[in-house]
Amino acid sequence: MPQPVFLGEFEQLVLLALLKVRSEPYALRLRDELNALAGRSVSRGALYRTLDRLEGKGFVQWDVEGGGRERRGHVRRRFRVTKQGIAMLRASRRTLLGLWSQVAEVLE
Repeated sequence: MPQPVFLGEFEQLVLLALLKVRSEPYALRLRDELNALAGRSVSRGALYRTLDRLEGKGFVQWDVEGGGRERRGHVRRRFRVTKQGIAMLRASRRTLLGLWSQVAEVLE
């Protein structure tokens, strides 16, 4: 069971979107996915700050790739959700589903 660290809404969206775009785990692809999921524009700054925060919590890791001729020497980060990140998403999901089930009759 993960430590009692809680995920914010946007952090959850970032982790879930990252799992969804697994084959293209780059910031721009992730941002496009978040824009579609959230129904609003996500700034690059907000995305990178959140990715850095998730990395600090141990929920995301990244590797550098590229730098070749096709990218004109520019590298890019390839992100992935860690085992701890998946465990945290599972714990968060359990908590939220439990709460939702307890208030379902009020919301319906």
